[in-house]
Amino acid sequence: MRKEITAKAFVFGKNIDTDQIYPGRFVELVNPADIAKHCLEGADPTFVERVSPGDIVVAGTNFGCGSSREHAAITLLHTGVSVVLAESFARIFFRNAINLGIPLMVVPGISENVSDEDVLEISLETGVVLNKTTGVSLQGQKISDYTMNILENGGIKPLFKKKTENMYKN
Repeated sequence: MRKEITAKAFVFGKNIDTDQIYPGRFVELVNPADIAKHCLEGADPTFVERVSPGDIVVAGTNFGCGSSREHAAITLLHTGVSVVLAESFARIFFRNAINLGIPLMVVPGISENVSDEDVLEISLETGVVLNKTTGVSLQGQKISDYTMNILENGGIKPLFKKKTENMYKN
């Protein structure tokens, strides 16, 4: 997992709900590649045409509100989004994304200081976000050691598998 990320940002507003992240009408899709084709379609139908693996999603408050379906996090993961920065996250979405290994960081003021396609430099270890396009630096909330451990292992399932395998080796 990369702890230093430099990539292009895609900015969304407040209250981006799980249906905007992954429209419910596609919930029957099971192939991750098919799911990824509809990432953020409800908020920006052109997003998947413009995003590249490693790019960054930026949003205002309450990103991921709505349904508890994991599809919203799954679509971001398989689209290749490297990190989501927002002023706040819905609790269930936050947990689903971390469990799947998607870094999320709360960054106060991020939505007022980043525009679409600005290049951001992010340190997941320190929480510092530098907008390389404008020169503005912001301090995000540092990712906890507990959460970082989950992310470094690729999500909660790989972490659990690793821990249980180690238990049985002894």
